[in-house]
Parts: sequence; structure tokens; C-alpha cells
Amino acid sequence: MGFRHNNVLHANHFHKDWQRRVRTWFDQPGRKLRRRNARKVKAAKLGVRPLTLLRPAVRGQTVRYNRKLREGRGFTLAELKEAGINRKEARGIGIVVDHRRRNLSEEGKQLNVERLNAYKARLIVFPKKAGKPKKGDSTSDDLQAETTRTNLLIPDPYVHEAPRKITDEERSFEAYRTLRVSRANARYEGIRKVRAAKVGSFFVFPAHKLIPFPTQKEEEEANKKK
Repeated sequence: MGFRHNNVLHANHFHKDWQRRVRTWFDQPGRKLRRRNARKVKAAKLGVRPLTLLRPAVRGQTVRYNRKLREGRGFTLAELKEAGINRKEARGIGIVVDHRRRNLSEEGKQLNVERLNAYKARLIVFPKKAGKPKKGDSTSDDLQAETTRTNLLIPDPYVHEAPRKITDEERSFEAYRTLRVSRANARYEGIRKVRAAKVGSFFVFPAHKLIPFPTQKEEEEANKKK
């Protein structure tokens, strides 16, 4: 419904006390400082441990985001088993475990197994008592090594190729026609097999030209020759 002519504007609320309902953000600098101080306190409590826990690299959901890798909730039991890490031990050395997640591809599983092995290779476990190291604790040489508190980064899912010239073969390749021909071959495969059984020859669509199906007259002539 529009408003026309010099009539009264209906349902107007010009007498609301809107000044009392304005949202302000004057405490933003103070919050920023408070968060920074909280991070410092947390880092001091952790000692030499990494600042974040180790999480798996997983694909994003839906077709829109599944080309990206991101951090998942936790490693699966199959990934931990292949990496040789006990699931109860994993929680004590900074590895998150998710017993609900399942591996749907061998590539994704191997990616996280490699991630766990790389973490194990860099891991230094300090013994609770210096004179009585337990099984799995690091040796004296490893304890003297230089440490870092940054965790493993998410790997790049794509291998980047250096710029190069387009070859003549790539320039002459007709991608759209190739896809359509492959789709047609897959779609009409059953029909062609039936006709090939009658005629005795199998007709396909090559990439450069289209071959028509035999007519009824040609089929009859072929049957007479048999």
C-alpha cells in the first residue's frame, strides 16, 4: 500500500524514547586489552605446551565449501590406530579425539595420519619426575632441543603450478564437446548394444564427428546378407 496526496501519515511512532535504547560499544578497547591479558595468563599456565590443541584437517560441508580444508572437531579412532596412538594417551598429549566422526575417504584418512605422524615427530614429553622417566617420555637429548608453541598448520589442498604457456594440444582440445560426447555415450550405451546385436556392428560417437544410427532399411539389408 503506497502513500499518496496530502493525507495523514498513519501508524507513526515519533514519541518513542529511542535515546535510552541506543547500543554503544565504548568498552571495545577495554575488552580488547582484557582478552589480550587473558591470553597471556593462559599461555603462562600452559608452560611450554602448545597454545592450541591438535585437530584434524577436514573438508567443509556442501558443494560450496567442500573445496576448502579446515580444522575439524577431533581425530577418528581409525586415524589414531593407524598412527599408533592410544586414544586415552592422545588426550594427554594435546590431541583431540572425536569418537563419532567416520572416515569416508582413504585420502582424507591418510592426510590426518600424516598430520599425526608429523606431530609425533616434533613432540617432546617431559617426565613428571626428572629422575624417573616413564615409557613414552622423551630422552635427555630431546629435552634440550629448541621448542615452539605454534601448532601444525592446515596443509594446502592444491599443488600450485608455475605459470607456463598453453600448448597446442591444450588449445585445440574441445572440453565442452568431449563432455557432451562422453555423456551421450554413457546415456545411449544400452540402446546401442541392442541395435548392435541386431545389426552386428556397434556405433559410437567419436570426439570429432557424430555417426547416425542405421535406418530400418539398412537393418533389413544387413539381415538379408546374413
